[in-house]
Amino acid sequence: MSVRRLRSIVLHLVLVLVTLATIYPVVQVFSISLRPGNRLYSTSLSIVPEGATLEAYRIILFNKPFLLWMRNSILVSIAVTVLGVALASTAGYAFSRFRFPGRGAGMLAFLTAQMFPATMLLLPLFVLLRRFGLVDTFPGLVIAYVATALPFCVWTMKGYYDSIPVELEEAAMVDGTSRVGAFRRVTLPLSAPALMITALFSFISAWSEFMVARVIIQSLGLYTLPLGLESLAGTFQTEWANYSAGALLVCIPVLALFLALNRYLVSGLTLGGVKG
Repeated sequence: MSVRRLRSIVLHLVLVLVTLATIYPVVQVFSISLRPGNRLYSTSLSIVPEGATLEAYRIILFNKPFLLWMRNSILVSIAVTVLGVALASTAGYAFSRFRFPGRGAGMLAFLTAQMFPATMLLLPLFVLLRRFGLVDTFPGLVIAYVATALPFCVWTMKGYYDSIPVELEEAAMVDGTSRVGAFRRVTLPLSAPALMITALFSFISAWSEFMVARVIIQSLGLYTLPLGLESLAGTFQTEWANYSAGALLVCIPVLALFLALNRYLVSGLTLGGVKG
């Protein structure tokens, strides 16, 4: 057996092991969601437990305010996605096409902000939102999410715009359109992969985020899905089956969105990351 063949086999074995290690926790969560109430603390490793039931899914959907949490998450995530794409597409274009005082400092500021986790920005965000009366409101939560997701999105869009020849816009302007018209009719359609990446990242950032929402949102009626699922974990008892069922249901919209935008992922990330 050649060395190249041996390396290929070893690489595939490593990939299989990593895949199994990644899938196993999800399989266990699915198994727990099927357990009846008297078997929640079972140590059995079987995927489909004895006496499997869908009762947890019925409870989480109809006996818990899960649909309210989902509605809140959808509203917040869509708002973050629309606002994030709008700001990132225009800011990235400005940094890519124009040379102005503070351009380098601005890009460095975005890069520096991207290096810090959202939890480190919680205190200044909370102080600003409280000053404007936006604590415990959806607009305040949207602003916080956009602020934390925007640095990555701007860098992605800026890198993708750099890969689009500026001569295409100049040709459009020679034909009589304005700079804004060239951006809207030429550059934006060519930037569809990067726009999809920006939209997906913004949506996922808002959909699954917990810590920022925990600090900003206090009203039960404004709970998003992460906050709602966390409320199922009590001080003395945790509704493990309901918690697991809810966790799996939360993944469905993100998985569907990921599959729908899958064909844009490779081109959007690679072309957006090779130029600066």
